[in-house]
Amino acid sequence: METPAHAAAPPSKLRPWLFRLGAVALALLPFVVAELVCIAAGWGRPVDRDDPFVGFRSVSPLFVLSGDGERFEIAPARKKFFADDSFPAHKADKEYRVFCLGGSTVQGRPYSVPTSFTTWLELGLTAADDSRQWEVVNCGGISYASYRLVPILEECLQHQPDLILLCTGHNEFLEDRSYAHIKHTPELLARPLEFLANRRVVVLASSLLEPDAPADDRTLLAGDADAMLDYHNGLAAYHRDDAWRDGVIRHFEFNVRRMLALCREAGVPVILLNEPSNLADQPPFKSEPSTLPGSAERERFDELLARAADNYRTDLPAAIQSLEAALEIDPRYAAAWYQLGKCREALQQHETARAAFIRARDEDVCPLRILSSMEQILHDIVAEERLQLIDMHALLEQQTPGRALGDRWLVDHVHPSIEGHQLVANELITALARQDIVHPDEGWQTRAEQAYAGHLQSISPAYFVRAETTVGNVRAWSRGQSDGPPAANRFPHRIQDRQ
Repeated sequence: METPAHAAAPPSKLRPWLFRLGAVALALLPFVVAELVCIAAGWGRPVDRDDPFVGFRSVSPLFVLSGDGERFEIAPARKKFFADDSFPAHKADKEYRVFCLGGSTVQGRPYSVPTSFTTWLELGLTAADDSRQWEVVNCGGISYASYRLVPILEECLQHQPDLILLCTGHNEFLEDRSYAHIKHTPELLARPLEFLANRRVVVLASSLLEPDAPADDRTLLAGDADAMLDYHNGLAAYHRDDAWRDGVIRHFEFNVRRMLALCREAGVPVILLNEPSNLADQPPFKSEPSTLPGSAERERFDELLARAADNYRTDLPAAIQSLEAALEIDPRYAAAWYQLGKCREALQQHETARAAFIRARDEDVCPLRILSSMEQILHDIVAEERLQLIDMHALLEQQTPGRALGDRWLVDHVHPSIEGHQLVANELITALARQDIVHPDEGWQTRAEQAYAGHLQSISPAYFVRAETTVGNVRAWSRGQSDGPPAANRFPHRIQDRQ
């Protein structure tokens, strides 16, 4: 039977969905328009949001004008944490100004700014391309974590930077602070909620509805770093606390993203640097067994560790077998992972040794080295925002036989040797050349090496003697042997509750 010519066509299956999408778009239109108005008017900037994790009792400038008004210099009150550096108060026409923010790795510890990668970078850039006046300013603060770099970045952005170098990650666990007021958000909801929180309409509405919202639930920190290890027996303040650890990691990501947003708002490019960690030659600073004393599991665990120790010199395969059995009982005991790595390294099993060393770093109860999850955050951010990342760890590890970075390129648990700093500077120059910022010719590396050698010769021998003393002090500090006041008096809530 033929269908009549006037019969209606069957309804489209797409029409209901188009109707629903149109309804959603119409409902969102006022929000989109309001967001565009806020952007045009400069209202509700996400970078103006307070840090929801911590606050500061005071913030003082890092730089002050010199007496003659010609240069900005590190403020005298900040020199306990920052080394001397300065830059011209009036930017020259051909000057390319770089600020490098970070912790003691940036500062060049156990040496100082004269042998930091920032100094080599300035010398190398000058050797590579003399068409510009290169100015690299070192803003590396001892024990400074990412949350302490935010106000420094805000200050630096007022000084006409052409580029920001951001190198942070090692110092996130140094200071005592609580994240109890931060509610845990499921991973599935965390990103959408963060996206909404950064919309200008939401930021503006929050400021209008709660202009004087109290921040008493946040930890208020001193104006400068107050590391737990600056106190005698500071290691006693560290215990396995996964909730605190998760809060620190979330806070780290928040601060890195916030600093990138500040730079984006100011129109200043950024290069991120991933800091190096001593994996092969640095045992964990503190290990805690998960099994309870006196339990059968704990007795078996201790027996296996003792058996492994007996076999270190005579039977490495047997030692490995005992360590692996112990780690099946307690996979979070950092020291056992490190010992397993050393055994496998001795047998030339480099890949599995390196994996064990990384696990030892990540299970350290006193994390003085950036964690794998934090490194992944940096890599994810770089991929999302299409930024450049200088992976200092990978760069130095490529020069390391066996692939696990150790004492060959690092003078302690995190700080590169002078030669290591020079490698980082050269890698940065190569990265800037890829971005068409510097235009080096074929002979630039030879000229840079000559400039490096001349600079080293100009440094007093006393500088290197002081560095040796600093290395010893840093190692004692990392063992909780600082000569500061007792940690039990400063952090009783972290120590007495565990006794």
